[in-house]
Amino acid sequence: MFRKDNAQEESNFWISYADLMAGLLFVFILLIGAIVSKSSILQIDLSDKETKLDLAKHSLTETKDIVLEDERIIKLKSDEIEKLNKMLLAAKNRELQLNDKIIIVQTVLDKNKKALEKEQKSLADYQGKVLVLSNELSDTKQDVQIKDEKLLAVLNAMDERKTKYDALVANLQAQKAKIKSLTGMKLKVLAALKEALGSKIDIDKKTGSLRLASNVLFDSGTSKLKPEAKVALKEAFEEYIGILVTNKEIAPHLDKIIIEGHTDSVGTYIFNLNLSQKRALAVMEYLLTLPFTQEYHIQPLMTASGRAYLDAILVDGVEDKEASRRIEIKFRLKNEDAMHEIETILDAE
Repeated sequence: MFRKDNAQEESNFWISYADLMAGLLFVFILLIGAIVSKSSILQIDLSDKETKLDLAKHSLTETKDIVLEDERIIKLKSDEIEKLNKMLLAAKNRELQLNDKIIIVQTVLDKNKKALEKEQKSLADYQGKVLVLSNELSDTKQDVQIKDEKLLAVLNAMDERKTKYDALVANLQAQKAKIKSLTGMKLKVLAALKEALGSKIDIDKKTGSLRLASNVLFDSGTSKLKPEAKVALKEAFEEYIGILVTNKEIAPHLDKIIIEGHTDSVGTYIFNLNLSQKRALAVMEYLLTLPFTQEYHIQPLMTASGRAYLDAILVDGVEDKEASRRIEIKFRLKNEDAMHEIETILDAE
């Protein structure tokens, strides 16, 4: 009986256990279902949130672009404001300057006003004097009428003298033209040189002097002619001087042929004077050995002179040292100083 009861109890236990496990399984299934359902809901909610997040990102990008564009516009506006501020500052400065000028002008006007008042007072005094003089003039007119006849006689005499004066002026103009033709000899020489030489030889356009670069003729700091430079020096001298001594209109008027040495301003004046003199003498000594010089009897006309840097060549007020270092061969006409003085007097009349 006991075993039967025990078996019954054990059977009831397993039934209860099975019911319990079935209940737990059901609860577990419900729980799983709830989890799956919740997961689906969460997945849908997450998808919605992702969609909203994408929209928010897109909106943020658009907002960022708008902000950047606003910043660019703000920068442009800032630049414009800065320019306007500068313009305003410049306008204020101009206004201050104008105010200063207005004060100065006002001061000048005040002074001018005082001067004008003084002048008006002086004018009133003059008007009184003019009235007195007008009365005196009325009295003088009577005397003038008496003197008109005498003045007419004087005018007739002046007409006769004017006729003689016109004759003298005509004679003077003729003499002036003759003097002009004599003083124009220097211009004739320059024209002959330009026509014959053209651009073959470097000559000064104003004085007509022949220019030779020192570095072609001499080594630096020396006064000994380079052997290779003598040929070029001979050709230039004979072609230049040949135009003067072979022209029958020019040759009789030649007074001097001057060889001048020139240096730049580097070094002392005494050193450069000594160097320029020695170089001028070296050139003249060589030229005196030429058959051309002897043929045309040029020796009595030739002289040498050193000028150091007294006649330096300037370009825009600054010394051109290379151009200043040179030898110049120039001519002098007879009575050139007197002719220049006559030209100056004639041009001043």
